[in-house]
Amino acid sequence: MSRAVRAPFPPDRRGVAPSGAAGAGRSGGAARAVTRTISDDPLGGTVRRTVLPSGLRVLTEAIPAMRSVSFGIWVAVGSRDETGPQSGAAHFLEHLLFKGTRKRSALEISSAIEAVGGETNAFTTKEYTCYYARVLDEDLPLAIDVMCDLVADSVLEEADVETERGVILEEIAMHDDEPGDEVHDLFVQAVYGDHPLGRLISGTEETVTPMTRRQIQDFYRGRYTAPQIVIAAAGNLDHAAVVKLVRQALRDTPLDTDAAVPAPHRPTTPAVRTQPASTLVESKETEQAHVILGCPGIDRADERRFALGVLNNVLGGGMSSRLFQEIREQRGLAYSVYSYASQYADTGLFAVYAGCAPGKVDEVLQLTRAELARVAAGGLTEAEVARGKGMSKGSFVLGLEDTGSRMSRLAKGELLYGDLMPVDKLLARVDAVTVEEVNTLAAELLARPMSLAVVGPFAPTDFSTP
Repeated sequence: MSRAVRAPFPPDRRGVAPSGAAGAGRSGGAARAVTRTISDDPLGGTVRRTVLPSGLRVLTEAIPAMRSVSFGIWVAVGSRDETGPQSGAAHFLEHLLFKGTRKRSALEISSAIEAVGGETNAFTTKEYTCYYARVLDEDLPLAIDVMCDLVADSVLEEADVETERGVILEEIAMHDDEPGDEVHDLFVQAVYGDHPLGRLISGTEETVTPMTRRQIQDFYRGRYTAPQIVIAAAGNLDHAAVVKLVRQALRDTPLDTDAAVPAPHRPTTPAVRTQPASTLVESKETEQAHVILGCPGIDRADERRFALGVLNNVLGGGMSSRLFQEIREQRGLAYSVYSYASQYADTGLFAVYAGCAPGKVDEVLQLTRAELARVAAGGLTEAEVARGKGMSKGSFVLGLEDTGSRMSRLAKGELLYGDLMPVDKLLARVDAVTVEEVNTLAAELLARPMSLAVVGPFAPTDFSTP
């Protein structure tokens, strides 16, 4: 038995925001938003994109079968945009924006969403920051108003700066107590050194402690500008209504600005200079050793990223992967072992992580190096590549089963690539990966000098430099 799905807004038959939807305001009035339909994806919903006169972009995916909506505000600012003394400013700001605006206190921000059963959160990465809410479709107007208010119009009270400083210092200390997380930061430092990509997203005690309200305020108003922002929403919604509500929520805020164009993508030149392969050891009395072996990879615009996804799946992307089978299943040397690839605008990483007993580290590293050398020299089989492609396609499609992941896909496509690749096209691109492409990439990537990061009960002299 089927049932009708109630839409929270009147249907938008044209897919174009009506003129004058914003009402008054510097970015409203006679200025017109520009809207186009990006796709009518058979595996998803209708995707539309509007560029407001201020340069802020709004993307939505209408999925009438859903009864929820995920709404996110994405800012093209992350920890790599900080100077050395600013290290941790983007993350500090992320905390502070929930502490109150001219319209709402911190309690009113959280209680407004929680009162309707919704949830809010935020996160900071090296290249962007995201603030998001997930609510019932009928409560989307509330979520838009609250989230736009906190991102556009936070007051950053001095008392809140001091309170959150203590919270962040506790977060940094807690992170230091998690060697499995710490080893990843150590590896990034080994590859990127003093470059902003090599720094902690949270900053350090030395940078966070002296940071002033004025420094954070300057970072906020200097970086959080309309052309740098993408708003994305997915679920049971109407695009024109979302655009209208966003414009209303931003009216008379610092994001209600004069006409501008969206900011260009993060520049890819000059390329990030990586460090020579090295070994970094953090000596700690831990029960388990944590090791990462890896090298610089490829950037996110590199067409070989699809082949890299297949290669990564076969090497260490699951329980059937070569590394998992060799190190855990056959030899029982580690509980956790996997490989991963990270991509940024102008660089990337490829690495293998393992957690094992300290006495087994040497054997685990020897087996890992041997497997990487074997694949670099001999490549993968046709059957392995087929399995890796199946894993890539399956994980991507299954990852789109909720509104949050679909919202993220919209924002990342716009913010990081300037385009939203349709699901069918992406799956076809994975299908088109050949054995030769994978093996050519493996021969180049896996033969690179490898850096090593270790956290555990060791001295730096226990490991030779690559």
